[in-house]
Amino acid sequence: MMEKTVLITGCSSGIGRATAESFLDSDWTVYATSRDTDDITDLAEAGCETAALDVTDQEDIDRVVSRIEDEVDALDCLVNNAGYGLYGPLEDVTVDQLHHQFDVNVYGPHRLSRAVLPLFRDQEDGTIINLSSIYGRLSTPGGGAYAGSKFALEAMSDALRAEVDPFDISVVLVEPGPVETGFNDRLETELDEFDRTPDYDWLYETIEDANIAAGAAPFALDPDAVATVIHDVAGMKNPDPRYPVGTFAKLVVYSSFLPDRVRDGVFRVVRKLT
Repeated sequence: MMEKTVLITGCSSGIGRATAESFLDSDWTVYATSRDTDDITDLAEAGCETAALDVTDQEDIDRVVSRIEDEVDALDCLVNNAGYGLYGPLEDVTVDQLHHQFDVNVYGPHRLSRAVLPLFRDQEDGTIINLSSIYGRLSTPGGGAYAGSKFALEAMSDALRAEVDPFDISVVLVEPGPVETGFNDRLETELDEFDRTPDYDWLYETIEDANIAAGAAPFALDPDAVATVIHDVAGMKNPDPRYPVGTFAKLVVYSSFLPDRVRDGVFRVVRKLT
């Protein structure tokens, strides 16, 4: 069999790092990227091709994709993993903060997809895997910015999947629940930057408590579990459109079908208990 090639963003830690290692173990040619290559030196030593790539920088993207074309002249899979979560009351979220959330989580995957699609069309083959979240199915108080970005990513993935179907290109969403990564560490930094409206103290407290609980929750996923799903999907000829990962994620999918008033009632109870 010919060796396959994958491009992965956000490999400095968590799911991205575990995904790079999973593909490498299966003898794929792995282009592991991060904003700072110092963060992925060990991946280079393990056998990955590494590169600096900021998903908000088109020049970075063009440079890395051109390098792949020059070196291997083929790409089998793009994993849009880079992302972060901005949490807080929408009244306190600034326009600049919201723009950056979408720049990374939505415009980034869009930039990468546009860059690789000409190559995929020429090959008449390829898979784009977009890392979404349970927040791509359900929005909660304090999570509007992050959920908004993931809802947008899911909508764009649905449209793109139909658009590229004639070229035998697959577009897949992977939707993990809480994961044991440094993802939540950035949340604390983001919360410290808010000019807080005192009327939302209950919500900030809820976000902080939920963040602490998620990191230690028994249902939190190991990054390797998500990486395994990503790796398996990349090898499928006709993958499903969506893969919720973990029991909690599957429960959230079911809860998204509840009537809006029922969900609002649940949030109302949570607010009163806080």
